Amino acid sequence: MTTNPTAPASPISDTEIASIRQNINIIRGQLSSGRVDGQFLSKQVETLVDLLGRIDAERKQRKKEGRFQALYNVSRMLGESLDLQTVLNQVMDAIINLTGADRGFLMLRNDDGGMTVQVARNLDQKTLGSDDFKFSRTITNQVLDSGKPVVTNNAIEDPRFSGQASIIGQALRSIMATPLRARGIVIGVVYVDNRMTTGLFVDDDLAALDTFAGQAAIAIDNARLFSATDHALSARVEELQTLRRVDRQLNETLDADKAMQITLEWACRLSNATSGHLGLLEGEHVHAVHHYGQEDVQPVYLDETYPHLMDVVTSGKPITVSGDQTDLDYSITMVPIARENTVFGVVVIKRQGTEGFTSDQQDLIERMVVRAAVSIENARLYAAVQAANLAKSEFVGIVAHDLKVPMTSISGYTDLALMVGELSDRQKEFLQRVKDTVKRMAILVSDLADISRIESGHFYMNESRVPVGDIVQAVRDGTMTQMQEYHHEYIEDVQPELPDMQVDYYRLLQVLTNLVSNAYKYTPDGGKITFSVRQMNDAQIQFSVTDTGIGLSRDAVAKLGTKFWRADDDFTRSRPGTGLGFAITRSLVEQMGDGIHIESEVGKGSTFSFSVPVAL
Repeated sequence: MTTNPTAPASPISDTEIASIRQNINIIRGQLSSGRVDGQFLSKQVETLVDLLGRIDAERKQRKKEGRFQALYNVSRMLGESLDLQTVLNQVMDAIINLTGADRGFLMLRNDDGGMTVQVARNLDQKTLGSDDFKFSRTITNQVLDSGKPVVTNNAIEDPRFSGQASIIGQALRSIMATPLRARGIVIGVVYVDNRMTTGLFVDDDLAALDTFAGQAAIAIDNARLFSATDHALSARVEELQTLRRVDRQLNETLDADKAMQITLEWACRLSNATSGHLGLLEGEHVHAVHHYGQEDVQPVYLDETYPHLMDVVTSGKPITVSGDQTDLDYSITMVPIARENTVFGVVVIKRQGTEGFTSDQQDLIERMVVRAAVSIENARLYAAVQAANLAKSEFVGIVAHDLKVPMTSISGYTDLALMVGELSDRQKEFLQRVKDTVKRMAILVSDLADISRIESGHFYMNESRVPVGDIVQAVRDGTMTQMQEYHHEYIEDVQPELPDMQVDYYRLLQVLTNLVSNAYKYTPDGGKITFSVRQMNDAQIQFSVTDTGIGLSRDAVAKLGTKFWRADDDFTRSRPGTGLGFAITRSLVEQMGDGIHIESEVGKGSTFSFSVPVAL
């Protein structure tokens, strides 16, 4: 019986194995009795030969599948490190494991064109000493020169190598070697052998080794490139970390003067400069605003001291002058500070002596100044906005103060006109409208004055010990008349025996009155307004105002508190208001140490709550 070596072997069943064992026992019995059935024996021998062939085929198939799995696992492993020695050890151990060799050597091409052993390992993943570096240099050199893999199953009898001293002297038998090729170049050789066993390696083993060597060569080449550039990479990482530190310092300030000082100091430190200046463009000159280092005379206008400076302003490009290229006793770099292609300043870096600035130093300074320009310009814009905002607040405060006198006079004369003389009902109606208008103006002027004081930082709290009951009574007295006009149900839900509060009485009353008045204004007639007071913990008392009004959408809640903003719906527009009251209320609560928490649903109502501290 013969087998087809190319056809897949059928699996061996338990029945076949049991049958063969039974027949072997029969043959043993025949041999013992001396009566051997030759035909039966011949048939069983053929059966055993077929069985051994199938077993061998199965073994090879399992070996092939295991090799593919091992190749996959090793390929994944190789990408886990960029340390060259780690990668070399991983490659060598993986190759020995894949081939079943006793030992292996990994050699890389050196600068002289020869090879240097980088890793020598045995089957136990132990590193071999230099005394054990005994292998066939004939085979490794052949692989290196030809770029082709080599396999021999008995080197001593192989006519290609049997005459070589290294083969004979070391009694080498099974050997495989394959090139390591990366970027089209042979960078080294992988060599494995077994000095005791012949026929260990087959062509499939060499193909697997060659496949893995291609992947390993790439990993080794990447690790070598990484190692070769490690110094440059470390320098770049340090450079990026430095720029990050500069960014952090610049982002921590909105003071333009401080930002410019930080920029100049870092520029000089990073370039090892002995002195430096930072100037801002003012008309036709660059006025120096910051200096670094010690110089006999600190220039006022940098363009008068450094003639090429205006070329930097005009072109927007840095200029470097080295002392070793001129008759100067110093080197200088001038870097523009620009935003959106508009130069508004210049950094001048100076170093005594003829040693010039390196290209790396110049590049680092330029990149740092570009980043700093954003912070400097933002700080300048912030200062301008703050100045404008302060001027606006001062103007509003002055106007609000100056309007109080004429409004008081108008209100007084209106009261006097209503008290004396005989007036028709029509005239009384007109005077009452004047009085109501003046009252609304007084509220607006008061709100404007509060906003002005808050924004200018001139708003202060006058805290004292205040009983909760006094505030509750004052809110009720101040809002009950309007509550009745709207036919609302007013509910007070006050926890008994509450401790005193440490607050500004009038400002807390102002906040609560505003919240309650908003609740009754924006609740359709006949609604319910609930004023609640609860002690949250030993340190806080919470006030809440809940209504059954029109409610607020999520977008409206986000905009609530924006000065002069009011919702666009008809109901809100029908109610009196300026859009300032809640902005003031929110600012007051924040100065009390909390924020206003809003829960609202359109058509169902809203709840506004905040907390104040308990008196100690």
